[in-house]
Amino acid sequence: MARARKDDLVTVIQLRGPSVAAALLIDAILGELPVAVHPVVLTGRAISVFERRALSLRGTHRQRLAGLLLAVTLPAFSYALTRLILRLPPPGLRWIFEVGLLSTSLSMRGLALAALAVERELENGDLVAARTRVGELVGRNTEHLTAGEVARAAIESVAENASDGVVAPMFYGLLLGAPGAMVYKAINTLDSMIGHPQPPYTDLGWASARLDDLANLLPARLTALLAAAVAGFAGEAGAALSSARRYGPLTRSPNAGWPEAAFAGALGLALGGANVYGGILREGPVLGNGRSPEPADIRRAVRLMRRACLLLTALALAATFFRGSSGG
Repeated sequence: MARARKDDLVTVIQLRGPSVAAALLIDAILGELPVAVHPVVLTGRAISVFERRALSLRGTHRQRLAGLLLAVTLPAFSYALTRLILRLPPPGLRWIFEVGLLSTSLSMRGLALAALAVERELENGDLVAARTRVGELVGRNTEHLTAGEVARAAIESVAENASDGVVAPMFYGLLLGAPGAMVYKAINTLDSMIGHPQPPYTDLGWASARLDDLANLLPARLTALLAAAVAGFAGEAGAALSSARRYGPLTRSPNAGWPEAAFAGALGLALGGANVYGGILREGPVLGNGRSPEPADIRRAVRLMRRACLLLTALALAATFFRGSSGG
């Protein structure tokens, strides 16, 4: 029974490998859709409408119930809508729609461009502009960051979003196709908007935060493994794996620390530490035992992120090729 299930899972990944690979290629070349028609942006707007009404509810239980309702219904709606869209075109065109929808869930190009823009401002000596740029990537206060702290913030964002923005939707795309990727993006968007432990989202966002933790459990660790595998070409696989195992579980988030710690080990850096959120200083664990980040390390992190995502694509395509060869 277990062997049959494993074979079924491998077959599913083999079948969807070309679709996910094509989606990543589209994202790498064209980037993300305009804001007006981007599914994630539209999802965010729907959340905002619900959020305004839900926050007006009085009482912990009412807000928690509203948060649970949103955490269940929005991903379910995303799944049903994506399935409906895939049924609209004739069978010969469904693959194109599948690839198109999958590509909207990926943000490899956008993440790379945003991080490299921070590096460019730092290299030009414009710290104020660099702080503004990195503020678009992270939730911490950035107005008083040093150049090294700006670089650290950018690298941490690249590492975490390598999982949230690329590997995780690819992972669910391989398992469940475009509906799975879009469900994941709905969950992740919910968490980014309302899944905060601070007021006013403490009660409204608890269900979204827990669901996001569950959804990222495997992708975060897969990202760490991919980063370590890529680092192996430079002889740093052991450092990446050791860093992930040692420091990954130390962060408040059960998942964010794994890719960040793996990136720290692969790049020979020390990430994490103290950050300011909403004017409040929060001490966090230091991830890695390397040197402090520098502006040039942002490009190295982007390169590592791209190669990790391409490795996952290559593995999926290799599985597809193996299936075709076996079938022949």
